[in-house]
Amino acid sequence: MTPQPATPVIDTHVILREGDKLLFSQRGGPYGYGRWHMPSGKLDQGEPLSAGAARELLEETGVTVDPADLRMVHVVHHRQSEDVERIGVFFEATAWSGEPVNREPAKCLGLEWFSVHELPEDIIEYPKEGLLGYLHGAHALTEHGW
Repeated sequence: MTPQPATPVIDTHVILREGDKLLFSQRGGPYGYGRWHMPSGKLDQGEPLSAGAARELLEETGVTVDPADLRMVHVVHHRQSEDVERIGVFFEATAWSGEPVNREPAKCLGLEWFSVHELPEDIIEYPKEGLLGYLHGAHALTEHGW
């Protein structure tokens, strides 16, 4: 049997940082309800990665970032299940405008800043791997769940 090409979901994650504070979103949807992650979402067909990340950040938080001001900092290849794999591309916003507000209350319980020294305990595992890759800077790629 010939192996089939992978068809992963491509996710973008944006790290907003002010000094030692990082912005987190608390999930309000069924996946990861009540747990923390960075603003993120799925890439649309035909959309460049940085544009998708900027779009998702704006949709979720009202924060505007020029795609040119997004620096790719980590990639996670995540096996969610036997049938679903994801590639998460993590960006740090080097400049942005606006104050974060919860623009998707049906999907998000709230936004909160946390110190890099006191991260929330209940971060969803997959985005946590990307965040730790960013904070520790040891490798550009994490393979999670394989």
